[in-house]
Amino acid sequence: MKALVFHTFGGPEVLEYVEIAKPVIGPNEVLVRMKAIGLNFADIYRRKGNYHLAGEPPYILGYEGAGIVEEIGTSVQGIHVGDRIAFADVPYANAELVAVPFEKAIPVPETISFNEAASVMLQGLTAHYLTRDSYAVKKNDVVLVHAAAGGVGQLLVQMVNMLGGKVIGLTSSAEKAAVAKEAGATEVFLYKEDWKKAVLEATRGRGVDVVYESVGATLQDSFEVTRIGGTVVFYGMAGGDPEPVDPRMLMDTSKTLTGGDLWNVLTSREERVERSNELFGWMQEGKVRLAEPTTFALHDGQDAHRYLESRKSTGKIVLIP
Repeated sequence: MKALVFHTFGGPEVLEYVEIAKPVIGPNEVLVRMKAIGLNFADIYRRKGNYHLAGEPPYILGYEGAGIVEEIGTSVQGIHVGDRIAFADVPYANAELVAVPFEKAIPVPETISFNEAASVMLQGLTAHYLTRDSYAVKKNDVVLVHAAAGGVGQLLVQMVNMLGGKVIGLTSSAEKAAVAKEAGATEVFLYKEDWKKAVLEATRGRGVDVVYESVGATLQDSFEVTRIGGTVVFYGMAGGDPEPVDPRMLMDTSKTLTGGDLWNVLTSREERVERSNELFGWMQEGKVRLAEPTTFALHDGQDAHRYLESRKSTGKIVLIP
């Protein structure tokens, strides 16, 4: 089979499209012929050597995708050859064939395309738990969403609206602000502006009920625009590490800081399937819409990585084997 691999850490140029042996599945795995593979910043970090990678080179990136089952392990029940499945956290996805553990195989309805499934697994399930678990959005909540034009950001905007809240978005450019407004943000401010002042003015000085904070370096700023008794949900560090938080500030303002990580939520196949089914249902009902992904052939993986690193993209990037 063909796969996108690399032997040394570095820029996109280290990626090679080569022939390697296909995976041999275990008794509790299924072999999936990939139809679409999600590209994420975690792939960039691993390629650069910033994230831990198990094993020895050649390394294969990719943790998210969708395809068709070709083989079934001897202990697997409930999945059949020809079934459409997706996954959010299975390694070595940048290949034509992937061995997927049964517990991580998520059935995909016929009405959801492979591109959609590969686009929504990580980011959609992240937005799902953020609005359901980390902070359960309620009717009339005012919600500040960082990076509102990004993959998770656009989905957060839609889910908050669906749950009865109102979204104020933050983005880095006028073009991205237009994307966030198209997703449903009521107001969008730019990072280069005095956005803290703008958010407070938009809330008549009260502050927002909750901030979905994915930048990291702006954590203290997020607290400054959160109302007394409000919540900041910290789930990413795209802009660098946050400064330490003073517990006295939390006590004096009755504010809450909570963290979020998808892997602490997807703890069983039942959790994966139940959450994915709700997400797919929202998509089928038109409550959650995905922007058309930007697609690259898997053999053009270098170009896909360069495009993601350019930060020009506003939606998902999908690799097609």
